[in-house]
Amino acid sequence: MIDYSKKITLDREFYPSKTMDISIESDRGRILSSPAFRRLQKRTQVFALELNASIRTRLTHSLEVAQNARFISKTILSKLKEKDGLGTYHLEKLEDAFISTAEMTSLLHDIGNPPFGHFAEQTINNWLSKNLLEILDSFSAITQENIDLKEMIKKDICNYDGNAQAIRVIGKLQRLNLSYTQILSVLKYTRGAFEDKPLIGERFDYLKKKPGYYYSEKDFIKKIQDILEVEEGCRFPITYIMEAADDISYLTADLEDSVEKGILTLDEVYNLIKKECEKENEHYLLEVIQERYEKAKEDDEPYQFNMFFTLVRAKLVTSLVYHVVDIFIDNHEAIFNGSFNYALLDYDKKSKYYKAVEILGNISMKYIYQNKHVQTLELKCFSIINGLLNNYKPLLELNHLDFEKLLKDENIDCFISMRLIRRISPKQIVAYKNDINKLKKQDLDSYKILEWYYRVRLIIDYISGMTDDYALEEYKVLRAIN
Repeated sequence: MIDYSKKITLDREFYPSKTMDISIESDRGRILSSPAFRRLQKRTQVFALELNASIRTRLTHSLEVAQNARFISKTILSKLKEKDGLGTYHLEKLEDAFISTAEMTSLLHDIGNPPFGHFAEQTINNWLSKNLLEILDSFSAITQENIDLKEMIKKDICNYDGNAQAIRVIGKLQRLNLSYTQILSVLKYTRGAFEDKPLIGERFDYLKKKPGYYYSEKDFIKKIQDILEVEEGCRFPITYIMEAADDISYLTADLEDSVEKGILTLDEVYNLIKKECEKENEHYLLEVIQERYEKAKEDDEPYQFNMFFTLVRAKLVTSLVYHVVDIFIDNHEAIFNGSFNYALLDYDKKSKYYKAVEILGNISMKYIYQNKHVQTLELKCFSIINGLLNNYKPLLELNHLDFEKLLKDENIDCFISMRLIRRISPKQIVAYKNDINKLKKQDLDSYKILEWYYRVRLIIDYISGMTDDYALEEYKVLRAIN
């Protein structure tokens, strides 16, 4: 039975609101006022360290995703109302909460992404696997329980992911105290980073294809899932809307930015799409771009570029919103239960809309992401992230007693660590201490493993929380580069 009153609730960790209206406004205010949200303005979407303010950042991208999510959620409610009435799904007094949750989830969806975009995720994981596993292997583990714990931690620390980091930012680093409804809607993937990735064809192979949360947030996520009656491995229903809104926002955004950057011209974009459509015998997208291109060409320079992308984006977004809404409603029960094992846009691979998305994505991959300028920026990112992690590695080579002394401002032999610890944000150190205070010291092997694990999280929290320009500046400072 579909009953949204069990999913959209007033529950939160502290001080729950008395009414739903206050609860959703509280969530909106906390998100929009969050320093982590503001930092998205200085984080890469595609082009790192970009000075041109018209090029998309993580912040402007998130705003576009939020608008798409608002459009999708309002259309869903409208169609459900026409079909069966909102009372059938216990949504009659939850319309605003449904829309706001989808919109705010979209603003949060990239909040855990590191500086320099997705390439930094790969860089961080590459460094972790090459530098930290040897340290972890040196920890004693006599009992089978501790041997298993080490294996879990080994998987977890080598699976850094912006989605999992978002849960950590919301729950522990920023302590936003959002409603459980708002938090769980951010959980895009339902696998713990410490768990094995399912094989293709196994249950929830799509929902668990990437890590959604870390070992450090395992109990927190389980608690929320139990309260909101979401089964293990399943998604929160509104998360599907955020994902579709994100997918739709990518349609022309990167192509548009590439023209603004001078990587491609308007004519080149048109000809590339036209050529690919003809090759794939795809008529829908070809008709859309042809009509809008001819319309744009009637205008005087430099407005052709703006006209073309504005018209194309408006047409595609509207069409795709109605497409994903139909899929949402046709699969409503599975989506409500969170067992729908697809992205909404990927569900019908025979549709003209799926083909249009695929063509645009392939063009972006070939002509933008593989562009020499973009890849040069990624090589800079690689050097900066690796350099920062190498600089802070001494803090991870200390034993737990020395690190404890550091946090008490006591002297230790590693004079470099005594200086490094003072550069880390107090908020992140508080999150580390809160985790450590929950550990039991009776089993010393277990305590040492988990203390070090939370120390790794502390360093990753600090570096992944940087903006692009701050990461570059910190790299220069620690490398003594003017």
